[in-house]
Amino acid sequence: MATKLPAAQARLYHNIFVCKHCKTKIRAEPRKILEGKIKCRKCGKRVFRPIKKR
Repeated sequence: MATKLPAAQARLYHNIFVCKHCKTKIRAEPRKILEGKIKCRKCGKRVFRPIKKR
């Protein structure tokens, strides 16, 4: 079984959110996502969810 590298985990999952409307990934601070300051580049919506860890 492979071990998980902290650097790789941070790069893949840290501060990455997915638009609930068009499924585009965006990297932003969670505080800004909760405040609604971040818009999706593709569709302009402000509704995001955290990326799913597999």
